[in-house]
Amino acid sequence: MDPLLLWGLALLGIAVLIVGIDIFIPTAGVLAITSLVVAVAGVVLLFRYDTAWGIAGAGLVIVGGPALFALGLRIFPHTPIGRRLILGADVDDEADRPPPEPDPLLKLIGSEGVTVTDLRPVGVIRIGSTKFDALSETTFVRPGQPVRVTGAEGPTLKVRPIDPA
Repeated sequence: MDPLLLWGLALLGIAVLIVGIDIFIPTAGVLAITSLVVAVAGVVLLFRYDTAWGIAGAGLVIVGGPALFALGLRIFPHTPIGRRLILGADVDDEADRPPPEPDPLLKLIGSEGVTVTDLRPVGVIRIGSTKFDALSETTFVRPGQPVRVTGAEGPTLKVRPIDPA
């Protein structure tokens, strides 16, 4: 094979490679311009080898360049750099985030307390020396009655009265 043909095709391949790198490493257009210069050099070498090869190479650059650019626009938002540029500098990957803290009120499930106010169905209970908002899951509960925590929803504990046995 003729060296002009090999170098022309190699330069077009290198131009495509540079555009691929530019998708993932934004360089404010430096790599895009470099890719364009390399592609033009490849087309010139193809024209020097043969006019048919030059026209094919030019057509590839004219059609393939915008197609690669459009592909890059579709891929870029899904890259880590693209997410940071689009969503802001504070965005980290999901894997880097610590797991959410469990709700501290869930630890109180099964605890016993005493109603401070009427639960109609919402009121206040005391567990130890701490007061909590509570929701009665069953019926009206008068103040001073013992209750057991059965769940937690947001800042409110769900309770049931303890049957005196």
